[in-house]
Amino acid sequence: MGVAADMLKPTEAAVVARVALRDVNRVIDERILPEGFFSLDDGRRVAAAACTLIAFYFDSARRLTSEERLFAIREVGARLSRSRAHAFSSVLDEDWTVRDEFLTIDFAPFVRRTKERMDRLAAARDLITSDPEILGGAPIVRGTRIPAYDVAACVAAALPTKRILEAYPTLDADKVELAALYAEANPVRGRPRSSDPLPAGAVLVAERKTPRRGKGG
Repeated sequence: MGVAADMLKPTEAAVVARVALRDVNRVIDERILPEGFFSLDDGRRVAAAACTLIAFYFDSARRLTSEERLFAIREVGARLSRSRAHAFSSVLDEDWTVRDEFLTIDFAPFVRRTKERMDRLAAARDLITSDPEILGGAPIVRGTRIPAYDVAACVAAALPTKRILEAYPTLDADKVELAALYAEANPVRGRPRSSDPLPAGAVLVAERKTPRRGKGG
């Protein structure tokens, strides 16, 4: 996969860069990202390589001034632009150090993290599929009838992975994580649909207890 070959939706870029969606929109609106790393044609899109710059800009906010961060982004952005035709695996070996007088910044950790997060996003895209003949075309875990957003809702509700796997025994921990990542990168618009019942044999244990009324109640 080319460094910038994959143009991401803002929600996907937020997941890869590990920032809020509003932060992705901010770097576009304020032109913090260099030209060529985003597109406004037919909806907003962000180059995969831009996630390296986005993550750096917000992660380093407490240590560097805005001017220092923008300088570093311009320097690294130029290098990433020259490497856009190459795979991430090849650019990982490059020297991503930025130097300016007393300032030295190593971008390598941000490049590596972007590569790792893009790999996870690619795995999530491959795992989650849809079929108009199954659940009306709702996204499901490949090879099953399990709705991806139902699994993600369990993760969002902070249910232990063990309990989720008991409810969906055909999944494993990695698939649960990927389903949650897919849902985060592709949030549902509008009112959420009602959840489907748990699979046959699954037991929902209610942990909420009804308080007893007093004798005078």
